[in-house]
Amino acid sequence: MATTTLTPAKELLSGNEAIARGALENGIRVATGYPGTPSTEILETLARYDAEHYVSWSPNEKVALDVGVGGALAGSRTLVTMKHVGLNVAADTLMSVAYTGVRAALVIVTADDPGVHSSQNEQDNRIYARFAEIPLLEPSDSQEAKDFVQQACEISERFDTPVLLRSTTRLSHTKGMVSLGPIAPPPVLGYERNLAKNVLVPSNARVRHEKVLERSARLREFAEESSLNRWERGSNAVGVITSGMAYQYVKEVLPEASILKLGLIHPLPLDLLRKFAASVQRLLVVEELEPVIEEQLKAAGIAVEGKEFFPRLGEFSPERVRQGFQKAGVLPSPPKNMEPEKGLAVQENLFRPPALCPGCPHSVPYLVLKKLNALVVGDIGCYTLAVYEPLAAIETTLAMGCSIGMAVGLQKGGDGARPIVATIGDSTFFHSGIPPLIDALYNNARITVLILDNQTTAMTGGQEHAGTGKNIRGEKVRTIEIAKLCKALGVEHVQGVDPYDVAAVFRTLKSAINHDGVSVVITNRPCVVSPVTIRTTPYAVNGKECDACQICMNLGCPAIVWTEEIHQGQHKVTIDARTCMGCAVCALLCPTEAIVALANDPARRAV
Repeated sequence: MATTTLTPAKELLSGNEAIARGALENGIRVATGYPGTPSTEILETLARYDAEHYVSWSPNEKVALDVGVGGALAGSRTLVTMKHVGLNVAADTLMSVAYTGVRAALVIVTADDPGVHSSQNEQDNRIYARFAEIPLLEPSDSQEAKDFVQQACEISERFDTPVLLRSTTRLSHTKGMVSLGPIAPPPVLGYERNLAKNVLVPSNARVRHEKVLERSARLREFAEESSLNRWERGSNAVGVITSGMAYQYVKEVLPEASILKLGLIHPLPLDLLRKFAASVQRLLVVEELEPVIEEQLKAAGIAVEGKEFFPRLGEFSPERVRQGFQKAGVLPSPPKNMEPEKGLAVQENLFRPPALCPGCPHSVPYLVLKKLNALVVGDIGCYTLAVYEPLAAIETTLAMGCSIGMAVGLQKGGDGARPIVATIGDSTFFHSGIPPLIDALYNNARITVLILDNQTTAMTGGQEHAGTGKNIRGEKVRTIEIAKLCKALGVEHVQGVDPYDVAAVFRTLKSAINHDGVSVVITNRPCVVSPVTIRTTPYAVNGKECDACQICMNLGCPAIVWTEEIHQGQHKVTIDARTCMGCAVCALLCPTEAIVALANDPARRAV
């Protein structure tokens, strides 16, 4: 969707959309990243604009940051996006570019996930700013998300440093009114040769470390005067230091308090904080996750309270902040006889755990691996849901790309009683699965690698990657074929299989497991819902033929549900035609042939 600089004065934008808009208004020319909730929509939004900028998905976050560093050294303002755990992948580059500095602005978005909505942990990436000695900005609404991109660009270029811009899930996805400015044409400063600055051999790195410490001192002086930190005067009985989304909750719950809102989290304006502390009778810090601000204040000799009242676990909300102030005695406690809020009553016997989508091509491989008694090492992707009943096949999941390396360790350190199978998605394989596959080959491991190729980055909404043949704008590009890549690395046993063909999956996986060495099996069905929904003729259950064996229920398909009809003490099943994708796997499994295609269904044609 093309846009021009003739834009309305205001627009309702999510935090992610606002960051993208800020990038456009401030001449960002290079934008890279790896899709990961809650950061994904930033680059997707940028890609929809017809502007003079390069937008791309990279295979992983380190590569994205490497590209970003190159863009900045070329003299183009650059934005790199990732979720919080992605910064772990990019940390090697991050710690060193903090030494070299940048030519044009380099803004790195880290989208943290308090509450673990869609992640394997809830780490607090403010700590990375202190670790790398680089500035970190944290907006508290969509308007600031846009405006702070400008501030980040200016700080980056003024102080010759990368800048972290921290968002969180709530900010990333919450919408607010944003005042828009004109879209700026991207300036290009051009590359400048400087070996002493850009080549980190030890002799140069020692000098550059001195420059980092000198820069930190100048940044601390800047923090004292920066408009990013705002003193909102109120009652002197209680003063609150806060930042990000927590600021919104403090304003709602304790509007009369004096507040020092921090937009620049590192370095902290310690002189300003001391003045603020001296102006109030009691000082509290309200910050999500780790006591990053609180610990620095205490180390500076400022008397402050915080984590004894506001937890380190989970995402904040107005109610959690209110409870913290009540615990601190700042707000009155609720009456003891007040009944807790009643939630929805859920019958335990009706609870169903999260499941793969109806027709998901990953279901059958996990069903077969369970049948083969394999020790299945999982990875990061929607297929992680195969840990739940009834599939219950995955036994470990750690972080992106860990499955293959862990499988090598399990095989080398185990007793060989069970076959070891690493399962990994196509996007995750490109992200960080190739080096451990090389390790498995190099060290002659006896493992099977099952690459679940559904031709998209499904878990984050269907983004393109190196194996899809398209880029973020939908343009045709070179396709990296997984099978050819594995063979080129030296894998001798590489087989593809249709995951809807139950018998073929069983034969293929059994053959791979029996191979003496590294074997690779690649499934070849696209995701049924992302980026577009794939539906064919739905299936139905002939109630007269169904004998309630419930074999089809082992798929964990949400479209297959129990009925009230009982046969020999077990419930018969039916299929919800509205959600059935028509994959036919349940029909292949049914021993009584009670499951048949539902033809000529008018309601289905309307879906």
